[in-house]
Amino acid sequence: MLSTELDVHTHTISSGHHTADTILSLLKQAKKKNLKLLGISEHGPAMPGSCTASYFRNIVLAPPERLGMRVLYGAEVNILDVNGTLDLDNDIMQCLDYCLAGMHIPCFQPGTRQENTTAYINAMKNPHIKIIAHPDDGRFPVDYDQLIAAAMNYQVLIEINNASLAPGGYRYEAEKNNQILLDLCEKYRCPVLLSSDSHGYKQVGEFTYALELIKKTGFPEQLIINSSVRQFLTLIKS
Repeated sequence: MLSTELDVHTHTISSGHHTADTILSLLKQAKKKNLKLLGISEHGPAMPGSCTASYFRNIVLAPPERLGMRVLYGAEVNILDVNGTLDLDNDIMQCLDYCLAGMHIPCFQPGTRQENTTAYINAMKNPHIKIIAHPDDGRFPVDYDQLIAAAMNYQVLIEINNASLAPGGYRYEAEKNNQILLDLCEKYRCPVLLSSDSHGYKQVGEFTYALELIKKTGFPEQLIINSSVRQFLTLIKS
């Protein structure tokens, strides 16, 4: 059974939707799940109802250890256009522990397969982007061969998003797309990151559906970053 030591795609009430839970609530659940590291990654300011830029300027002052657990403070920034423009400035992102970049309908209208792929790749060129969030959403078709090649080139992790795979998940054809991603990541030895994408404390550290797909595809555990906090920290600091 794969040991999962970390979950770094989580949201609190500050993201403005789906939950009234605080960082403390998420931390308590993370301890129950025996995680060693929790990352808080609120939506960027282009997401309606989410944090302003000033939130991210100030969150870096929060304590790096709480309830005896290592805590990282990041952001799930929004890709805004085909140029890979992001909704946080570099001077803010460089002060955060890490950043994910993702596509969301309120912030980026789906383009052609090549336009979406180019947008992801241009976002990866930003050195502060360490993870591509849920590239499994079929509403944003992607050339996955190009995506994985770019992830390897820019040393960016591909996320396997548990919320996408959960029953009732709204991302179109997520299981099929994640299976394609895993097959290509195995072929090219590209590491992946399992994430809960929790919007509430109950989902923190929840990787059930992602692990089921890992087992189904036979994806090698040594390419899953969640098994080692040290390996994850090394990668995001590189």
